[in-house]
Amino acid sequence: MSNKTLSSAFKSIPNSNQQIANYISNTLKSSQSFDLTQFPPSKLNPQVITLILSNPQIPPQSCFNFFNSLKPNNLNLIEPYISFSCRLYKAKDYAFAKQILNQLAVNDNIKHPVQKIASFLDNNCDGVRKIVVGKLIDTLFRVYAENGRFEDSLEVFEYMKSNGFSKIDDRSCMVFLLAAKRCDKFGLVSGFFRKMVDSGVGITVYSMTIAVSAMCKIGESVKARELMDEMVVKGVTPNVNTYNVLIDAHLKKSEFREVEVILDLMKSERVLYNVATYTLLIEFYSILGNVEEAEKVFDEMLEKGIVADVYAYTSMISCNCKVGNLKRSFELFDELTERGLVPNVHTYGVLLNGVCKAGEMKAAEVLLSEMKSKGLDVNDIIINTLMDGYCKKGNVDDAIKLQSLMETKGFKPSVVSYNIIAAGLCKANRLEEAKTLLFTMADRGVAPNTLTYTTLIDIFCKQGEFVEARRTFKQMESKGERPNVVTYNAFIDGYCKKGLMKEAHRIRSEMEAKGMMPDLYTFTCLVHGECMAGRVDDAKKLFDEMPQRGFIRNVISYTAMIAGLSKEGRSEEAFKLYDEMQKAGISPDDTLYSSLVGSLHNVKC
Repeated sequence: MSNKTLSSAFKSIPNSNQQIANYISNTLKSSQSFDLTQFPPSKLNPQVITLILSNPQIPPQSCFNFFNSLKPNNLNLIEPYISFSCRLYKAKDYAFAKQILNQLAVNDNIKHPVQKIASFLDNNCDGVRKIVVGKLIDTLFRVYAENGRFEDSLEVFEYMKSNGFSKIDDRSCMVFLLAAKRCDKFGLVSGFFRKMVDSGVGITVYSMTIAVSAMCKIGESVKARELMDEMVVKGVTPNVNTYNVLIDAHLKKSEFREVEVILDLMKSERVLYNVATYTLLIEFYSILGNVEEAEKVFDEMLEKGIVADVYAYTSMISCNCKVGNLKRSFELFDELTERGLVPNVHTYGVLLNGVCKAGEMKAAEVLLSEMKSKGLDVNDIIINTLMDGYCKKGNVDDAIKLQSLMETKGFKPSVVSYNIIAAGLCKANRLEEAKTLLFTMADRGVAPNTLTYTTLIDIFCKQGEFVEARRTFKQMESKGERPNVVTYNAFIDGYCKKGLMKEAHRIRSEMEAKGMMPDLYTFTCLVHGECMAGRVDDAKKLFDEMPQRGFIRNVISYTAMIAGLSKEGRSEEAFKLYDEMQKAGISPDDTLYSSLVGSLHNVKC
């Protein structure tokens, strides 16, 4: 078409907004489509679009086709969305309206959308019933939240509050809470719940429980309990799930007294336990190492007719694995499958952890094979568990192969992985390889932690490189990693074995000055060091100090002291300690027998 012809065509098109809207509307009444190329973009302004899309005489599908032909997602316009949605809400076509508003919520081209929407509604909806506008605004509040645009959603919420919408739907607020929770925005959940309360939104036990859970997630379990108590005063009664959330939070922080307080409260309020409560109780007793009570809780649950799920069984398996009762763990695993439950990755993970700790690596390999046959893939935690098992068995090379497998599966080895391998190499006396590995770890961008630095310090001390050990200690503190009693023990052990007892005692004083109390291993190292230096009486004072400090002396402590006495030919004292050890139920080892026999040849006349 020539420029002259095109100009003539435009002259034949009506000029006023109303005329253009009528022209297009008449076409859409008889046809589901319209050729927008007839109009220059300047003539399809927001007012024209609003007049067309709000015309109730145009069939909805024709309006929708016209709406899509505008390619609204490429425009910085809110008019197409709002005018069409209003039209659909008037016709009570709520699902269709939500679909349109959802498109608006994902349009990143529109800046400050809520301000523009508010302005449009204020200027163009005088003839629209307030209930229709209210429904539209409520849906906007929801769709912005569902699409993760929480700031826009909150802006809509404030608009509802300040524009006389008498009742904000608590169900819509639940949508916001759940969306924020899915995005792990727990602070936002807590803050919005407070807005709900302050704005007079109806609070239910479900919204309260979400808020309590969010506060617990960010470590505010005390405030979560206070919130629950506040809601009780307002007439909202907690349910079993609310209490479960608090129990779980206190368990994670090892706040066992608080767990008991919540359980007592449930009892006084006659709130019946569900399977999740019993699972938490099993975990509670598992942490305390009380497998008998865990078994009682499990039996009580079954007696009350509550069906155990895979999580309850997994907790019971884990509890028994922790105390080394693998037979019972496998009985529970078989029972789980016989009941038609499907073990998950975590179930296999706790069993693998149990057999690896017991050194049963063949059993671990069988479990791993079974797990894979059921379509369950290993995760980084399971690989670390297997690596630790191989290292403890002395098969550090198998552990290194697993680290390579971890990388091929897309898992980046963590500081935990490196620490496990380093410990295995140290156990195999491959100290230089362990150092190289840990230096490589830092070069690969994995930040060392306290255990990493402690392992390096221990290696340097074993090699007599105390200057490097102290330099590593200073670097550790400069990086914000706090040394622990094991770190100080590495120095003490190293100095003792090199006969540098003055330095060993200086480190003990240094740790005590920093509020770090020595443990059984600290005293055992010092006893051994003093004996090696020939100061047996000083060693005996340290040995006698152990029970005064509340330490229960073990076979290593007794062996060190008996060896020192035997070396000095003080056989009578050595045998007296031997009898004391046996009365304490401690079984001697071959080293101790050799020391005792040697003492008979070293008796001083």
